[in-house]
Amino acid sequence: MNVSGESTKSLWMKDTDFPSAPRLEQDQQCDVAVVGAGIAGVSIAYELVLAGRSVVLIDRGPLLGGMTSRTTAHLAPICDDGLSELVKIRGEELARGFQESQAAAVDRIQQHVKELGIDCAFRRLDGYLFPAAWMDEEEAGKTCDEEYEAAGKVGAIAEHGKGVPLKGHESAPVLRYPNQATFHPLKYLRALLADFEKRGGKVFADSAVTEIEEEEEVRLHVEGRATISADHAIFATNSPINTVVAIHSKMAPYRTYAMAFELPKDTLPDALYWDMDDPYYYVRLHPGADDIDYLIAGGRDHKSGEADDGEARFGALEAWIRALVPHLGEETARWSGQVLDTIDYCGFIGRSPGSGNVFISTGDSGQGMTHGALAGLLIRDLIVDGSSEWEAVYAPDRTPPAALANYVNENLTAVKNFAEYLLPGEIKSADDLNPGEGGILRAGLSKLAVWRDQSGQVHTHSASCTHLGCIVHWNSTEQCWDCPCHGSQFAPDGTVLNGPATKPLSARDPTEGLTSTDKESPEKASSAA
Repeated sequence: MNVSGESTKSLWMKDTDFPSAPRLEQDQQCDVAVVGAGIAGVSIAYELVLAGRSVVLIDRGPLLGGMTSRTTAHLAPICDDGLSELVKIRGEELARGFQESQAAAVDRIQQHVKELGIDCAFRRLDGYLFPAAWMDEEEAGKTCDEEYEAAGKVGAIAEHGKGVPLKGHESAPVLRYPNQATFHPLKYLRALLADFEKRGGKVFADSAVTEIEEEEEVRLHVEGRATISADHAIFATNSPINTVVAIHSKMAPYRTYAMAFELPKDTLPDALYWDMDDPYYYVRLHPGADDIDYLIAGGRDHKSGEADDGEARFGALEAWIRALVPHLGEETARWSGQVLDTIDYCGFIGRSPGSGNVFISTGDSGQGMTHGALAGLLIRDLIVDGSSEWEAVYAPDRTPPAALANYVNENLTAVKNFAEYLLPGEIKSADDLNPGEGGILRAGLSKLAVWRDQSGQVHTHSASCTHLGCIVHWNSTEQCWDCPCHGSQFAPDGTVLNGPATKPLSARDPTEGLTSTDKESPEKASSAA
């Protein structure tokens, strides 16, 4: 199981089935094992099979059912946190390498689309940076000037402009970034997977890796069923499951929200739009049938597990976009996903710290589509050629001194979370929970994650994340438990949905979360399994 099991479904998930693949039941031997079948894992596996390597690709749940299925699928090489911030943190040379590599990733996607004839609505278009609602013209103009100057330093093309076709911004100062792109991510990746298998690649679904051994070769143990032995292994699992602290302390998980609406064709020019707010809002179109397009709007980000107000955030997001696009039609989908922001805005892609033949791809910082395609190029070069022109930009063992403030700030989350062990629970008993609700209950020195299902039965687990012991928090929108520290997610029954955790929340006696009234009503209690 992976995050495809969470409650909301994206626009992509509603119109495209996940590819089928068998569970891994027999031992496998290969040159390269790739763990995680999202855009990073599929891109890496595909580039390596094109390079003549034997490759096994595996996922804990349905193929393409991880965070990739919850993207809004912008293909924007421009740094998600702003080019001026990127230059400040990484310096001009590495920032230029970031821009070049992200642009190369979009070019590579376009090349695959052309060569394989993929019908995924890939298209090149403009991107626009426009003012946040609270900004006056002077403030917006200053931001445009800073980003324009930074674009020149890193080799990106940016042009000053006046206005975008969004209500209230028709004459605002904006920046235009030509040659951006977008597509349908699942249709693109389904085609890559099909060609990957034609070329001899092996794919397995619903097969979670539970143990990793690294000696002369890497051995991956899969849920007690089988083992993959490989010369190299790559973990492309949103958050890597092969390291405990080395990477996770340098990035933080954020929950982001997206909605899709019907929009009459030609109402809004086809482009990417994002504003100057922090966190910012973003908009794109996707072609629909007949006279309808789909407008996708996203934003309202917060630290994972630090808020449980998804409905309010969807409401605010809808109010924001309807104010800008008055002719917006009916809602067709709403969903949320998780992004991992790094301390210096660049992903961690390359050799895993302290390892000889294990590689990782993580820390997409809101640019999962371009980072994923880039990972295919960078890790292919590291394995096949021994080096990559961009390896210093994304080196997983880096800790830039200029990012120290970000490092300290993001790690305060773990400090605050562990303090929760000393605090009372969120609920006094399971009586406080309605069907479909979850909460944290104190039981002696322990904290319990208690959930009442729709039938009224209570399910009880330890509230300690099995990665590093942080207290998980209930997410009512997605009906899952989120770990605020490093991004692990668990189903109501404790099953792992997203790493870095590899083990489920431990089951506890369900009567620990019940009052005497509940204990006297057998229909209210259930096993914790």
